[in-house]
Amino acid sequence: MKKIGIVVIGYGHVGKGVVSAVEVAPDMELKGIMERPAAIDRCKEENRGVKVSDKIDDFPDAEVAILAIPTRQVPRVAREVMFKGLNTIDSFDLHGNELLKLKEELKQTAHEKGQVAIIAAGWDPGTDSMVRATLEIMAPRGLTYTNFGPGMSMGHTVAVKEIAGVEDALVLTIPVDTGIHRRMVYIQRYPGTSFEDICSEIRQDPYFSNGETFIEDTDDVSQLVDVGHGVRINRKGIAGKTHNQMFSFDIRVTNPAVTGQVMVSSARASMRLDPGVYTMVEIPPVYFLAGDQNELIAKLV
Repeated sequence: MKKIGIVVIGYGHVGKGVVSAVEVAPDMELKGIMERPAAIDRCKEENRGVKVSDKIDDFPDAEVAILAIPTRQVPRVAREVMFKGLNTIDSFDLHGNELLKLKEELKQTAHEKGQVAIIAAGWDPGTDSMVRATLEIMAPRGLTYTNFGPGMSMGHTVAVKEIAGVEDALVLTIPVDTGIHRRMVYIQRYPGTSFEDICSEIRQDPYFSNGETFIEDTDDVSQLVDVGHGVRINRKGIAGKTHNQMFSFDIRVTNPAVTGQVMVSSARASMRLDPGVYTMVEIPPVYFLAGDQNELIAKLV
């Protein structure tokens, strides 16, 4: 069986989860890791025998690039990588109009180069999106509430780390209920920087525009980090004309590991799709799974 050649772009928390999932996937082969120059030596030390480079051209045998990078870098990097002839998988974590904008931005490149981009391939957006769609299949009318946490939000954390004056940061998402959340932001500042200025920039960021945000100064963020997370999705709806259909989906996960696994499963799906840009809800679930599709259908249906 020919294995799918994978290059992982970025080797932070999620990148490590991706590498781990690729290494145990029966139909995939890790062709290498693309990392920024300053981090190459560390990455090589942790991945002996694996090619590590800061240039995508150094991975000519790769077919799919998994973008384990901050959300705001995804549009540029995805286009660049597709121009090199690779499918792309990202875990873009903004919802609504921002997600639709990304889909439109990548569409022309995907069709011009004959590539597949699967966007927002994490657990939310991603597999949770598929759960929400499934609940609406069963109860088309009603309300769904998605409650995250308590746990570390990597997207929010990265957004804070990118603010000038922030040496390290941690953002915890605390569910208040009915889809309302509180963000607990812990920042470790460089000496001489203004706590008030950093707070102002955090509050203006779209990541923090919904829900309450509390910001605390701390001397050592590393003592607070726990990458566990979770979600509870509740729906109360109507099936046909019958009211009071109640559904609940509840998970507790190690965030980077599950995100990485979903991205790797999406890499497999990308090889079974026509060129274009897809979210996970647009793809048959069986495409994400390793193995013969008829055997999978017989087992799962």
